[in-house]
Amino acid sequence: MPDTESLLPDMPGLERAAGILRAGGLVAFPTETVYGLGGDARNSLAVAGIYEAKGRPRFNPLIVHCADIAMAETFGQFDDRARALAAAFWPGPLTLVVPIRMATGLSPLVTAELDTVALRIPAHPVAQTLIQSFGGPLAAPSANPSGKVSPTRAAHVAQGLSGRIAAIVDGGPCAVGVESTILGLDGPATLLRPGGIALEDIAALIGPVALYQKGEKLTAPGQLASHYAPAAPLRLNAQPEPGEIHIGFGPGPATLNLSPTGNLTEAAANLFHMLREADQLAGPKGRISAAPIPDTGLGRAINDRLARAAAPRP
Repeated sequence: MPDTESLLPDMPGLERAAGILRAGGLVAFPTETVYGLGGDARNSLAVAGIYEAKGRPRFNPLIVHCADIAMAETFGQFDDRARALAAAFWPGPLTLVVPIRMATGLSPLVTAELDTVALRIPAHPVAQTLIQSFGGPLAAPSANPSGKVSPTRAAHVAQGLSGRIAAIVDGGPCAVGVESTILGLDGPATLLRPGGIALEDIAALIGPVALYQKGEKLTAPGQLASHYAPAAPLRLNAQPEPGEIHIGFGPGPATLNLSPTGNLTEAAANLFHMLREADQLAGPKGRISAAPIPDTGLGRAINDRLARAAAPRP
């Protein structure tokens, strides 16, 4: 493959990106959560290219990014709960897993041949304009090699995927910094992955939400036990020890601090970038530790990502 193009987030850059997508190529682009690796969700060769570029297991389904609710409803069956959540949180960092409609035109690789589809409308203006310029649904997992730390800057994408994809649209740092919340609605409402929308806010709108139990069948992205992993081993809920690169939260000694004031929104935005920095500082034989994070609101998503980053590697 030729060198990966770097595109500006202006109309010429986005028109170029849309043309690459229409031709079956892959383009990384910013969303409010992390950078996504986009391909035409209706083109099996493009979707297969996403799995190949990332080294992603084929049984792990992808999120379909849509321009608006009307587009999303052409692919998935929405009940009253889904419509209420879409009205409240879209565009935004919420993915809904709903029963798939028949004859949608989506590649079966997108859904890993499940009878559900994961749908999202991103809020980032670059992502919005790109999807509208392309004129169709984009399959877009995070733009990083599978299992590694997710990218929140264009440089992160280039570090992992340069030479494997056609282009990267550089839209600056991502504001939310952790991936979307994924909610299963093909039965009782179930939190499949915590993320940018707090569980408490979802439950306030639709009532009680069950929690996905590890070991159950994979029905959405982001459910693998080991994911978002730096090369160095990571200790959680820890106080710093000599020789460790310590990621702090709130006041206290730290090599890097997610939020010196203990702000969970700031911490989420900094998480993946600081995991990468800590890994570089630790070096080949180093160790990383992370301070305790409150397990409420965005803290639930931060702790989920840290637990997967610290999990034993397959």
